[in-house]
Amino acid sequence: MAAKSELTIPVSISAGIHIGVIVILALGVDFSEKPKPQPQASAPAVQAVVVDQQKVAEHVEKLKAQKREAERKEKARQDDADRRVREARKEREREQNRIKKLEQERKQKEIETKNANDAAKAAQLKQKQEKEKAAKAEAARKQKEKERQASEAAAKKAADKRKAEEAAALKAENERKRKAEAERKRKAEEQARREQERMMQEALAAEQAALSQTRNKQVMSEVQRYTSMIRATIQRNLVVDESMRGKSCRVFIRLANDGFVTASKILDGDSVVCRATKAAINKAGRLPVSNEPDVYNKLKEINLTVQPEFN
Repeated sequence: MAAKSELTIPVSISAGIHIGVIVILALGVDFSEKPKPQPQASAPAVQAVVVDQQKVAEHVEKLKAQKREAERKEKARQDDADRRVREARKEREREQNRIKKLEQERKQKEIETKNANDAAKAAQLKQKQEKEKAAKAEAARKQKEKERQASEAAAKKAADKRKAEEAAALKAENERKRKAEAERKRKAEEQARREQERMMQEALAAEQAALSQTRNKQVMSEVQRYTSMIRATIQRNLVVDESMRGKSCRVFIRLANDGFVTASKILDGDSVVCRATKAAINKAGRLPVSNEPDVYNKLKEINLTVQPEFN
């Protein structure tokens, strides 16, 4: 009985330990793991208790190790889950920031588009206003140009009318001067003709007075007489004006036996008087000449001084 009671105490202790371990395992160990079969004790009871305690201790350590590993894995899993949650949160924040940025950019683009549209509308409005202003300016310019052309046309018409009136007045004045000059020439020619007749009469009278003189005197008288007649003929055809007063021209004349002027040459004198004398000789064509040979010989080449005569 004593031996039996000695075995009972260790067995009770071992049973208590097993029960405690089982309770601990029940609380923290995964029951899905199948318990490994325990070898049946073949040693004596004391040895079995010691062995069982050692195995229990090992098993406890193993369970603790498994628990720690499970806890480590759980912590690692939790850490990974937390990391993924943080990364997901960061990614969500990045996505929100990107969306926010895109939204800001969209709004900015909308503002820029609106500003661009407003600027385009303002530019179009300004361009339209400038076109309208340019059109008004062009219309005003055309109106002014039209007014200027009308003014120029009126001025030209007035100038043409004034020129026509001036031309008509000038023509009338020229006609008046022409008629006055023609009348003056007619009167001058009439006066010259009368003077010539007077001179011829005087010459005839002188001729009658010289009949008593010698032939030489008669010839010289005839020469003088015909010279005077020649001068009178030139004077009759001479066109004079006031600028010739007191001036003269000396001219050489060659005559045919019928009085036709074959040559004439200006020797000296006033140029105006000389031109008028030359014209008068050419106009006369023929000059008085004697039929008597001795008189004609002295008259066929003569130097004559012509001085315009005025009434």
